[in-house]
Amino acid sequence: MPSDRRMFLSAGLGVTAALASRASGLTTSAQAVSLESPPLPGNVSLDADARAATAHDFGRLIHRQPHGVQRPTSGADIASLMRWAKGQGVKVAARGQGHSIYGRALVENGIVVDMGAMNSIRDIKVDRVVVDAGATWRDLFEATLAHGLTPPVLTNYLGLSIGGTIAVGGIGAASSRHGMQTDNVIALDVVTGDGNEVSCSATENPDLFDGVRAGLGQCSIVTRATLRLVRAPERIRRFQLFYRDLPSLTADQRRVLTEGRFDQLQGAVLPDGSGGWRYQLDGAVSYGSGSAPDDTAVLSGLSDERGAAVIADLTYREDALAFGKFENLLRSKGQWSNPQPWLLTFLRGSNAERVAGDILAGLTGDAVGPFGRITVYPLLTRAFRTPLLRLPAEDIVFVFNLIRIPASNDAAAAERMATENRALYDRIREAGGVQYPVSAFAMSPGHWEVHFGSGWPQLREAKRRHDPEHLLAPGYNVF
Repeated sequence: MPSDRRMFLSAGLGVTAALASRASGLTTSAQAVSLESPPLPGNVSLDADARAATAHDFGRLIHRQPHGVQRPTSGADIASLMRWAKGQGVKVAARGQGHSIYGRALVENGIVVDMGAMNSIRDIKVDRVVVDAGATWRDLFEATLAHGLTPPVLTNYLGLSIGGTIAVGGIGAASSRHGMQTDNVIALDVVTGDGNEVSCSATENPDLFDGVRAGLGQCSIVTRATLRLVRAPERIRRFQLFYRDLPSLTADQRRVLTEGRFDQLQGAVLPDGSGGWRYQLDGAVSYGSGSAPDDTAVLSGLSDERGAAVIADLTYREDALAFGKFENLLRSKGQWSNPQPWLLTFLRGSNAERVAGDILAGLTGDAVGPFGRITVYPLLTRAFRTPLLRLPAEDIVFVFNLIRIPASNDAAAAERMATENRALYDRIREAGGVQYPVSAFAMSPGHWEVHFGSGWPQLREAKRRHDPEHLLAPGYNVF
């Protein structure tokens, strides 16, 4: 098997970020705004290179040119900017690592708040850590692992910012056991849309706390987070199992999920290189150096093609950082900077096989590109407690994502994929599914109201109270 193919099959592809909205195309424009009078607050640059660098995101589908870029070093800097912006009616977009897919961290003629300099990891204790919102999960992971600790949920790709994933949820391979990253937030420091610095938690300003977590950045900019930590395992035994078809894969996924065989569970439908698909279960067992799992017991009764199974034994650090090799591969082939028109959703467990199977029947490997994948795996919803996170109201739901990584920088093809995403999402929604809001297609305020459903009044009230001028996160087009 070629080395590129082995790396592709072994790479997990977790995704978190944020996106944009405009039904009439993949670029946007806005009425020019005069920002020079009164003077801009400090730490705001009008440099052309700085503005150009924040005019696009990882998705490379939407382009919006800001008027200026702030690089704050404190919450006070952001609060000063927001008070100025409120007086001028200027839109503001917070940017972590710019890893949104459809322009959600962009703003036309407004101010981008580049959080990169606010990246300190401040206080590591046995059960929690205080970290600035601009730090990446990789930086946090390395710092806590040095103490034998880890966040309970890590996204497969650790190059995302803390604040960025708190805005949408933050899903990972351990989410069935520990929920979203937002479920493991203890407290937050934020700057609201009207320029107030506020601390919030389940007991202090709880309405704001619940409006910020998975609230798409609509009522505040997170500046600092207190996150839960757990004891890090020493080693990971990873099992990659292959199946002849989707029903065989999902049957075994359901079995190992309900039996709790794996500490991490994911799965994918992969292009096989000849126009067809391969079906993969990806499970992992955590253990200490003196207590390796019994492979025979772990795999007992499963219906995979056992001769194709790949079993690897890694340190916890090696396993957590494995996606970096896949990122380097894509960068070496120039595909990391191509458009990334991804679609991320949750299906009802009661009809997931039918809905996923119907969609797969209409797709070929070209739908995701040679290094793309369709992720399919179940979650137990009892671990999820973030009020604004939307999931189907069933005990088991299935992640169903089209991780499209086109082979070329073809803007027209990317736009067609984004249009197809909208049609596929409508099919999924009609079948009772919901989107994970980091997908590449346009959403109107009415669409978002439908998406949030019973949570809409809560988000609307948080917006009214904390960002009454509707200045924050305009790329989502929620209000």
